[in-house]
Amino acid sequence: MIRLLTVLHRPPWFRSGLVRSCSGLPPDRTAARIRNTFLNFFRDRGHLLVPSAPVRPRGDPSLLFVNAGMNQFKPILLGTVDPRSPMASYRRVANSQKCVRAGGKHNDLDDVGRDVYHHTFFEMMGSWSFGDYFKEEACQMAWSLLTEHYGLPVDRLYVSYFGGDAAFGLPPDDETRQIWLEIGVQANRILPFGLKENFWEMGDSGPCGPCTEIHYDHVGGRDGAALVNNDTPDLVEIWNLVFMQYNRELDGSLRPLPQCSVDTGMGLERLVRILQNKTSNYDTDLFTPLLDHIHQVSCVDIYGGRKGSSDQEKVDMAYRVVADHIRTLSVCIADGIHPGMSGAELVLRRILRRALRFCVEVLQAPQGSLAGLVPTVTHILGDVYPELHSEKDRIMDVINENEAQFLSSLQQGSRLIHRTLNRMENKHGLFPASVAWSLHRDLGFPLDLVDLVLEERGVRVDREELDRLISENHKVVSESQSGPQSQLSLDILSLSELQRLGVPHTNDSLKYQYSLDRDRYVFPACCAVILALYDGHSLRSEVSEGQRCAVILDRTCFYAEQGGQSHDQGYFTRNGSKDVVYPVDAVEQVGGYVVHHVTTSECLKTGDQVELHLDQVNRLSCMVKHTATHVLNFALRKVLGPSIQQRGSHVSAERLRFDFTTKVSLSVSQLQQVESCVMDVISANQRVYSEELPLLSAKTISGLRTVDEVYPDPVRVVSVGIPVSELLNDQTDKQTSVELCCGTHLLQTGFIQDLVIVSERQMVRGISRIVAVTGRDATRARELGQAVAQDVDSLSARLAGSTPSSLVSAHCLAKEVGILSDAVDNTPIPQWQRRDLQNQLKVLQRTTNTTVRKLEVREFV
Repeated sequence: MIRLLTVLHRPPWFRSGLVRSCSGLPPDRTAARIRNTFLNFFRDRGHLLVPSAPVRPRGDPSLLFVNAGMNQFKPILLGTVDPRSPMASYRRVANSQKCVRAGGKHNDLDDVGRDVYHHTFFEMMGSWSFGDYFKEEACQMAWSLLTEHYGLPVDRLYVSYFGGDAAFGLPPDDETRQIWLEIGVQANRILPFGLKENFWEMGDSGPCGPCTEIHYDHVGGRDGAALVNNDTPDLVEIWNLVFMQYNRELDGSLRPLPQCSVDTGMGLERLVRILQNKTSNYDTDLFTPLLDHIHQVSCVDIYGGRKGSSDQEKVDMAYRVVADHIRTLSVCIADGIHPGMSGAELVLRRILRRALRFCVEVLQAPQGSLAGLVPTVTHILGDVYPELHSEKDRIMDVINENEAQFLSSLQQGSRLIHRTLNRMENKHGLFPASVAWSLHRDLGFPLDLVDLVLEERGVRVDREELDRLISENHKVVSESQSGPQSQLSLDILSLSELQRLGVPHTNDSLKYQYSLDRDRYVFPACCAVILALYDGHSLRSEVSEGQRCAVILDRTCFYAEQGGQSHDQGYFTRNGSKDVVYPVDAVEQVGGYVVHHVTTSECLKTGDQVELHLDQVNRLSCMVKHTATHVLNFALRKVLGPSIQQRGSHVSAERLRFDFTTKVSLSVSQLQQVESCVMDVISANQRVYSEELPLLSAKTISGLRTVDEVYPDPVRVVSVGIPVSELLNDQTDKQTSVELCCGTHLLQTGFIQDLVIVSERQMVRGISRIVAVTGRDATRARELGQAVAQDVDSLSARLAGSTPSSLVSAHCLAKEVGILSDAVDNTPIPQWQRRDLQNQLKVLQRTTNTTVRKLEVREFV
């Protein structure tokens, strides 16, 4: 601890004599070959191979990280997939998905290192059928791959299936049991289990169904049936086949799905361990290069695979922790998740700091050693996940910067602990839980390290109060992650019913059909017919007065929230009752339907004709901010270089927000250059072009900017100043803003009028967030900036003109500096100007503080 605080039955293919280098493995038994065998097997059986999704979930606030292969396919399973998206055509799919299980419901973090099979990052090899084949073919393919292609001995395998649940009225899945018998599995190796083990659910509601699992016995030569699902490391589940055939309703009841799906998942690390005949995941070629590298930079013996009481100094545990965590860190940072203070970022910070502690405290590795492992991770995984190659340097920078910060936090936390101890009246009493929790929450100081420091002084933390604070925090985090869910969102059964009834997808093309007439935007009128009503539980033909409902029309001019742009605002009126207004609370797009959330002022019925009234001021403000966001993105690349990547954005009527990658905050000069570049585009009043193109064609455009989203096909391309056709045919070498975007935009950039960046700060190390305003709000920000600057200049002149002669006047001046500093910090002014004024005020603050001290000395001498 002192060092931490100051340094801051063998299968036929088995070959004996395998060493920890992958060069000692049979060529067909390397992890890379095992992964490829899986993918090629399913590709040859008509499955489309799709890339792994990033570990940052796409538009799913219920998840901290992607933790299963099915995450990216949830829109298909829920019926919400955009019918124009390539995903809508998926029937048979396979991939190897990067997964992280740390934090949230699925959390393996605390188990990593203690045993030889838990990981925070792992690869889930999966296959899916969406309304294509079902149980029989899924089981046949799984058994064929394992026993014929991988060569697993049948006498090592057991199969579990759902044995039914009388309380929920669920019968045993005898169909699956019969399939396994027909495949040739012995009856005594087909075992029934209950809901917990063999019934899969996506969540409290949604698609679910029985599953069947294949288990492998590492020992063999025995009857291991009693060990299945008994938490025995020698007999483990290797492949789970989920048969989604029900939908869990909000009231807990189950209804059959209109289309059944198959979702299978098999962990690569476990399979590689089996095929390489190892007793530990860490003895496979997915980890041994890392363990060898760790040994080279550490001051401890070579990894011995010990655990528990045989690993007294926790050296081998440290090896496993560091090897696991550096994989997680590398993958997460490459996918845009950086260590931070909330959500997934906070979990990643804890992973990084846990790895650093074991590096320094146990392995005695010098500073920078953890980041030095990144090239080895890239060597192992980079061929299948190429982003690890392209982001290698940035990953190392982020880890090194956070390591330096952590060591500083440890020193700061140590000082705070000792200061608190010195102030305690009872030097051997209980240490305040609030201080311990603040150290952990705000500085990332490990709680067990707090205990160690206090133990040296004969003090302990108020554990009861600390447990209460931890529990309270977990409750808040859990509530924030689950978030409020709108019961008006159409579920898969309602969507299927709409399709069965032949309700067409909503025609929302009118949202783009606006024009300019003498510098005034003209938006088209829109009359529509109500095709469906949904009350949160089922489709209705009529909704009574005062009830919230979802309204689906044949057409709409309203923009549904997507692509980072807020939904339109406005209201309906019903033909024959023009004075009755139906306010639109929200607009969303679900499975090709635009859903308007409405509170009924009077009865609404299917077949009613309505007129849509768009809040044109709100729409135009969103158009301004969205086009300005594109121009800002272009300006940032022009000033900072092409390496910057967009990490998120949001556009509302009031302001725009833009997140992007950069090592440090922008300087005053860079902020000024970015604003100047934006103003050049605005002043030129460049035309904004948009065109729908096939997705593959669009992606050939030079300089095209994209974000991590699943794009529809065809896709909308938005460019500034140059027609899309010229960019597509490569008829120009001029650089401009060109992006894939479904949002609504201005037709000319001059309507932005002005743009001011009012905030720019690092959200986490390596990712900055800009907030900007446009038009009159931008002009107002400039005016406020000038006014505050004049106040600072005036105060500066007064201080330079004469030195306060009394302590009272000196205190008054110091107070003025403080008040003015608060105004500069909190007033919406240009960020470059804020930085400049803050620097000036720091000088003034030092001056007034020095004057006060001198006068105090003079007065008391």
